[in-house]
Amino acid sequence: MTQRNDRPRRAPYNASERRHTPPQLSWDGEAVRALRAHLGATQGELAGELGVRQQTVSEWETNAYQPRGASARLLSMVAEQAEFTYVAESSVPERPEGEGDAPR
Repeated sequence: MTQRNDRPRRAPYNASERRHTPPQLSWDGEAVRALRAHLGATQGELAGELGVRQQTVSEWETNAYQPRGASARLLSMVAEQAEFTYVAESSVPERPEGEGDAPR
C-alpha cells in the first residue's frame, strides 16, 4: 500500500516570527482604573469586555488582587488596542517648588 504525502511541509517554528504580543504592564489598581477611565467604561463594561465579574475589576482597582496570567494579557491587549499608555503617578518626578509657576 502506498501513501500519498502531497501536503506541503510546515516550516519549522521560529520564535522571532511569532505574533506580536503587547508589552506587559504591571497591572496595579491605579493602572486598571486609568485604563478604564481612558476607555470611558464602567467597571461592569470593562468586566464584560474581559470576561470577568464586575467585582473582580473592583478588587483589582482597590488592590485586593492583581490581574495575572490571561487577565493581565487581556488588559495589555485592550490597552494596546486603545492606544493607552500609562505612567504611574508615583513615577512622575515632582517639580521643585516654584518651578512652572507664573512669573512674578
